[in-house]
Amino acid sequence: MSTAVAIVATALVVVALVFFAAGTAGVLRFPDVYNRLHAVTKADNVGLGFLILALVITSPSALIAAKHIAIWIFALITSTTACHLIARAALQRGIEPWRPR
Repeated sequence: MSTAVAIVATALVVVALVFFAAGTAGVLRFPDVYNRLHAVTKADNVGLGFLILALVITSPSALIAAKHIAIWIFALITSTTACHLIARAALQRGIEPWRPR
């Protein structure tokens, strides 16, 4: 692996960490379950995308890169489905969305 590829991969990992931190901050700061789900789902999907991109550019073969991308697609599908199910369960339990006063 060349130095330029290592620098770009490191930068992508740092960007991913920023998105993961933003998602965590959203979980801690937002007022209700729906806003928290939105923050963590969006930020983690984007962060995982940057992390997978860093892995893809440092992969030794196209097969391994394709497996990384397949894992990312699977994570996108499952996190979106889980977010939907949690939000629906919260609505069914009567948890009202937060409204500013």
